[in-house]
Amino acid sequence: MAVTFPGVCAVVPAAGFGRRMQTDCPKQYLSIGNKTILEHSVDALLANARVQRVIIAVSAGDERFAQLPLAQHPQITVVEGGAERADSVLAGLRAIDDAEWVLVHDAARPCLHQDDLARLLALSERSRVGGILAAPVRDTMKRAEPGKVAIAHTVDRNDLWHALTPQFFPRELLLACLTRALNDGASITDEASALEYCGFHPELIAGRADNIKVTRPEDLALAEFYLTRSGNPENA
Repeated sequence: MAVTFPGVCAVVPAAGFGRRMQTDCPKQYLSIGNKTILEHSVDALLANARVQRVIIAVSAGDERFAQLPLAQHPQITVVEGGAERADSVLAGLRAIDDAEWVLVHDAARPCLHQDDLARLLALSERSRVGGILAAPVRDTMKRAEPGKVAIAHTVDRNDLWHALTPQFFPRELLLACLTRALNDGASITDEASALEYCGFHPELIAGRADNIKVTRPEDLALAEFYLTRSGNPENA
């Protein structure tokens, strides 16, 4: 007898501006081919049948999102985000009442591969904590002297990973951990760090290194290359 796994919701925090892109347009609304970065990122989530709904947290007064076809998509819900990423994710989580598990994915990470997403979603079959996509560190890592641009020492890269997204957790657990961490004033850089703060140990799911986040101007051309190479005519 076939086993049917429950559907999930995804939260995409898209209220940031991304000043390192050196552009007047928020990075998630820059275009690659005939779609914005945000559209590529959301399309990658909806390509998996288990992702039944995507909650997108946009900034107050955002006038760009309403101009996208996404705004009329039946599986998309929009909420108002906050000043920080964690605030936007929290707003998205509070808009979900019909999913046991939730994905959180960067708005500016358009090159997610379906194989990686499927392996991450499979965590719901065996885990009560969840996990994240991540890539082992391959480069030599240096720690700078405090407040200086000089090397203090080389960091052992063994057991170091680059955290990627999506990150995938039971909704109630993530909501509780994120709420507690924010109330305590903890530094929350991603969703996994909220679980870590509360004593949990999310699993690391090895993902592709080309699942890049568009942060700087040179990342845009690289993301376009990866999407074009994927062979999807819609990305060209």
